[in-house]
Amino acid sequence: MRNKMDLLPTASQTVGPFFHLGLTRDDQLVSRIAGPRAKGERLRVSCRILDGNGSPVNDALIEIWQADAEGHYASLIEVPIKDQASDYAFLGFGRMPTNEDGCCEFETIKPGRVPGPGSTLQAPHLTVAIFGRGMLKQLFTRVYFAGDTALEEDPVLALVPREQQETLMAISDPALSGRWLFEVRLQGERETVFFDV
Repeated sequence: MRNKMDLLPTASQTVGPFFHLGLTRDDQLVSRIAGPRAKGERLRVSCRILDGNGSPVNDALIEIWQADAEGHYASLIEVPIKDQASDYAFLGFGRMPTNEDGCCEFETIKPGRVPGPGSTLQAPHLTVAIFGRGMLKQLFTRVYFAGDTALEEDPVLALVPREQQETLMAISDPALSGRWLFEVRLQGERETVFFDV
């Protein structure tokens, strides 16, 4: 009989990007959250994920959930992901892997305001889930739109210290009208605010 102390531990391993096996097939990817017939202000949201050293994370996966222009959420029971190519007006959901530059882009509309705690209204925002290697659970954050007049009234944003609120802001791309840039820093200086959901 062997003594427990004689056994050598195996090397530890990072949690691999196993989600790539089932979630990054072409029939599972959704870059168009809102089709051409969707009502509202058309925009593109370009997301970029960086690690603690500022290097692009090229094997992450981003999911986005959002309300339509009137502040209503779509039901995936009514709009299956596999049928997104049939040009539904508003799907309300997106899923894309990052490329070599740590980027992916979504085509959508600016969401409307949704109810918050009590009788408040939240500012237009996207709810974001980030999956990546080394993470046992996905990270949740939000994308707000810099300069939106409703930001001061948002009860969720008010929970975030002022000096960290900028980590949740997408900025308008000066080079391309209707395109918004959002950067996620997983660690380090200017780390993005993540929510415990």
